[in-house]
Amino acid sequence: MEEQIEFRHWDELIPDALGLIFSNLSLQEILTVIPSVCKSWRKAVTGPYCWQEVDIEEWSSRCQPHHLDRMLRMLITRSSGSLRKLCVSGLHNDSIFSFITENAGSLQTLRVRRSEMSDSVVERTAGRLSTITFLDLSYCGKIGAQALEAIGRHCKLLVTLCRNMHPLDAAGKLLQDDEANAIATTMPRLKRLEMAYHLISTGSVMNILASCPQLELLDLRGYWDVKLDSQLMKEKFPKLKVLGPFVMDYYEMDDWDDDCSDYSDNSEYLAWEFEMGDYDDYDIYDGMWHDDEGRFEELELRFYEGNGEEAGILGWPQSP
Repeated sequence: MEEQIEFRHWDELIPDALGLIFSNLSLQEILTVIPSVCKSWRKAVTGPYCWQEVDIEEWSSRCQPHHLDRMLRMLITRSSGSLRKLCVSGLHNDSIFSFITENAGSLQTLRVRRSEMSDSVVERTAGRLSTITFLDLSYCGKIGAQALEAIGRHCKLLVTLCRNMHPLDAAGKLLQDDEANAIATTMPRLKRLEMAYHLISTGSVMNILASCPQLELLDLRGYWDVKLDSQLMKEKFPKLKVLGPFVMDYYEMDDWDDDCSDYSDNSEYLAWEFEMGDYDDYDIYDGMWHDDEGRFEELELRFYEGNGEEAGILGWPQSP
């Protein structure tokens, strides 16, 4: 008697389960391969199930500005208001930051390092970020105390703020305590504060410590002018871990070195070309993916819907 082979109907899984499974795949695979398998999988990746957490930080550090804007608008639109976490690098204008805040009703983690939004747009939109608990504004050179004050007034759930800067940003400048004062005045619930390589006085640091009693970690690396009494710190803040002020070995530049923004019009930084339409009506992704070693990997897509005429036109093999 022939053994009966039991086939699992993966296409019958509920979208939530599929979204959880697909979250283990790369962004490339989710957007270019999965939609071509079957209708139910396509529905899962065009709906909110895969986009409650969006991390495109690595990809965004290498892409061109207009490609980044289109990608963010597509993925955030797909999330349908369920976006809980967004990690991206290098926002190039105020409009895309404003778009993010318009869809931040469920957002808890926002990481927008090396971005170029202004104080004015942050002040105008901070009220939409009331659910944020984690915020990373490191290396954002166009914002300052005004933006931080607006965030502190509106983001009452914020417990982690990352506002690290590059050492070169501090070279030859005078003390600037306004950001520290804004944090001390408006963010009393902070538990973790990273402000490496800021030009802040000892008095401003003590003001933060006095105003943020729940602090568990304070990053003061590169605070060359800050003098803290170690015995006093142990007595008054026994649960607080302080990094710095002096850097004992070297500045960890791994993340900064990844910021390869010297792209040109002839560069192929976009992982693929896609038709935007209404952000979910596209079947074909042309182009190449850029891998970590600088080579391009060609994708072969097989379509499991229709009669395969589109694949034939593009020179791809027919679906099996």
